Amino acid sequence: MTEQTSDPSVFDSIDPALKVVSAEIDIDASAESVFELIADPARQPEWDGNDNLGSAVADQRVHGVGDSFVTTLTKGVDRENHVVDFDEGRLIAWKPSEVGGEPFGQKWVWEVEPAGQDSCLVRHTYDWTELRDPQRLPRAQSTTAANLLASLKRLKALAES
Repeated sequence: MTEQTSDPSVFDSIDPALKVVSAEIDIDASAESVFELIADPARQPEWDGNDNLGSAVADQRVHGVGDSFVTTLTKGVDRENHVVDFDEGRLIAWKPSEVGGEPFGQKWVWEVEPAGQDSCLVRHTYDWTELRDPQRLPRAQSTTAANLLASLKRLKALAES
């Protein structure tokens, strides 16, 4: 690790516009069915385009702000995800942490907008404006709109099948 990335003040020198990436896609499925795939953590590894999620225990379906769910990463580490925004069928956002810990500062946001009876627009955003852990900086900087689009494309394929 370089001296620069070991210093938390390095975050202040990064353009805030670079700390939020987003992608969107049209999906030919109902907003409700797409939202179910997102709000049920056990389904998330099926559409994770980063191949970062290994598994999640069943029966953790998110119902509101303040909920949390645990996922196991492909490298075997558990992450607790704290739900910070929620609107049933429309919006869900969470911040990951170590189990029992405080969130690291990244936020994963999913917005689902109905575009008809059997179609919707899904927007996925990765926001690391609150990240302060220098060890997580390289991973945050390497998460691009293309990474988000990979998840969206897998979600689309699953929802439309």
